[in-house]
Amino acid sequence: MKNIKLILLTLVLLSVFVLAACGNNAEPDQAEETEVEETETEAAPEEVAETSSYTIEHAMGTTEIEGTPERVVILTNEGTEALLTLGVTPVGAVKSWTGDPWYDHISEQMEGVQEVGTESEPNLEAIAALQPDLIIGNKMRQEEVYEQLNAIAPTVFAETLRGNWKINFELYAETLNKQDKGQEVLDSYSDRIASIKEKAGDKLDLKISMIRFMGGDVRIYQKDTFSGVILEEIGFARPESQDVDEFAIKGATKEMIPQMDGDILFYFTYETGDGEGSKVEEEWLNDPLFQKLPVVESGNAHKVDDAIWNTAGGVIAANLMIDDLEKRILE
Repeated sequence: MKNIKLILLTLVLLSVFVLAACGNNAEPDQAEETEVEETETEAAPEEVAETSSYTIEHAMGTTEIEGTPERVVILTNEGTEALLTLGVTPVGAVKSWTGDPWYDHISEQMEGVQEVGTESEPNLEAIAALQPDLIIGNKMRQEEVYEQLNAIAPTVFAETLRGNWKINFELYAETLNKQDKGQEVLDSYSDRIASIKEKAGDKLDLKISMIRFMGGDVRIYQKDTFSGVILEEIGFARPESQDVDEFAIKGATKEMIPQMDGDILFYFTYETGDGEGSKVEEEWLNDPLFQKLPVVESGNAHKVDDAIWNTAGGVIAANLMIDDLEKRILE
């Protein structure tokens, strides 16, 4: 009897050891895996956020961006307006083409921003000193210094500055990981375009002419320009010489003054402070041929801000230009 009990006890102990061994080698079930993942995620949320990254395709290739950029340097005027509209104040930005150092229509929003040269000549030392975690520029302006910029911080370039500002804006929103906010801005702008188009009605048949005075040059602006794209979006007609998919007639002579006529004329002057642009404007406005243009004689020639209608080239300027059109044409 004792032998039988001993044998049974031995069998029970062996069974326990076998079960224990099997239990140690088993994989955790789905519930255990979930608990482990949740525990690890909760233990280091900051680490996960810091190591997250995304890749942006742009004019110079691809760039990987770690986390959410906080110290951004922007190297174009239209890019500056994009950042401000997306709720991002850059640590550094290139100087506005006119202004001291920023355009009047953005100066209040640029308080504390460090100037880092111009679009044509960004100051690499000033940019590096700001220790940015992202640089945004443009191939058309800064292709030659891309590698130097990229050595300072991850750098993303838009392709060009011509034509439709919305193309670059979408890239900036993606680069800053603010696509939702960017879409809100674009939707709001589209609503404005639809609204002014509806209000304009038959006035869309009015031929809108645009000319620009500069030191040493006069230009008749066509469709492939910042303001030309906006006029086309709304649906305004253009004079024959301006109704082409080109940038501008540069170096216009006074024999070309008849090509400046339209139902409404908007002119703007690029004045850097040396008075040269203003001198050209005064000379042309007082020319007898210009004075005899039907659009001038009818009182439909209007001076508008060069920064808004041409130079700034961004989303803020686009909305301010629409304000001008509503004021001059619809009211």
